[in-house]
Amino acid sequence: MTSTECRNAAAVLMVIAAALACLVPSEASAGTPVRIDTMKCHVVLPRPALSPVPSLVTSPSDPIDTLDTVNEHVKVILYGDNTWQYYKTPEFQGATGVFDECWSGYTTNPYNAELSSLPESWSVWLVDSLGQYHCPYIGNIHYRGKFGIRRGRRHQGVDIPLRTGDPVHAAFTGKVRISKPWGAYGNLVVIRHENGLETFYGHLSQRLVEAGDWVNAGEVIGLGGSTGRSTGPHLHFETRYKGFAFDPQWLIDFQKGELRHRLFVLKKKYFSPYSSWEQDFEDELRNEEDDKKEDAEKAAMKFHVIRSGDTLSKIARNNGTTVSALCRLNGISQNATLKIGRRIRVR
Repeated sequence: MTSTECRNAAAVLMVIAAALACLVPSEASAGTPVRIDTMKCHVVLPRPALSPVPSLVTSPSDPIDTLDTVNEHVKVILYGDNTWQYYKTPEFQGATGVFDECWSGYTTNPYNAELSSLPESWSVWLVDSLGQYHCPYIGNIHYRGKFGIRRGRRHQGVDIPLRTGDPVHAAFTGKVRISKPWGAYGNLVVIRHENGLETFYGHLSQRLVEAGDWVNAGEVIGLGGSTGRSTGPHLHFETRYKGFAFDPQWLIDFQKGELRHRLFVLKKKYFSPYSSWEQDFEDELRNEEDDKKEDAEKAAMKFHVIRSGDTLSKIARNNGTTVSALCRLNGISQNATLKIGRRIRVR
């Protein structure tokens, strides 16, 4: 090993040592799974909750060593190119109980939950001091492959064109719930994650994981393809919570490959097929204000039914307005013929 490589390795080990110090809770005992103190880890590895998260760069090198931590369920994997990555054992991940709730490989929605049972909004940590993220596939979403209503049917994810055989990565660490051919999805992989989210990967040409496998963020779980109901090679990617799908673009900027936030506020209204990330909510608020203003104007409207002997000047005088205002409100000229029984707006 050259002197430069030694210095690089030493620097990596110093960062690892600092990070491992975050894993030591004062009340921990040997052999006991521990909770990670993310606040302490933020001191070493600053990760603001609202800052974008770049896609994990997976090492092309083979692992050369595994380091233990004070938590027997958390390891550090060292690679030959002086990079490193956390590894959480299945026992550690499964401690949350999320992988026991409504677990089934025979349905895409094992929860059968009522939407009314969910709160209006709640917070979901997407990554933490140990958790990592990898973009499933970096690319542009097809203009006809967005979340929402498509050809009269609900399209529950996004479609990203790719080449057959391109690697598709697990977005987050988790456990494979489904890996099999599944109707219109073609070859489908469904992964449940520690935070309760599930991610769907459809139309794969090959599936490289099996149901029950534990996968890390960035692991290649399949190869892109065009199986199932598909008109060309693309990845159909979904994000669901308790069986309810929402626009994956709330989480991921697929063009940049970035995770938009570390902490995501999931709102019940996002489960509507008419609620997509591309909505401009400032415009939506402005439209709402305009609607209220319009409703108020409608409530204040006053109309007059034309009777025999009425003229525009007479109608204007009796209603405290002007002839020009009447013409503007009704789109008529001052010489317009007034038909008996016609209703015109006076305010």
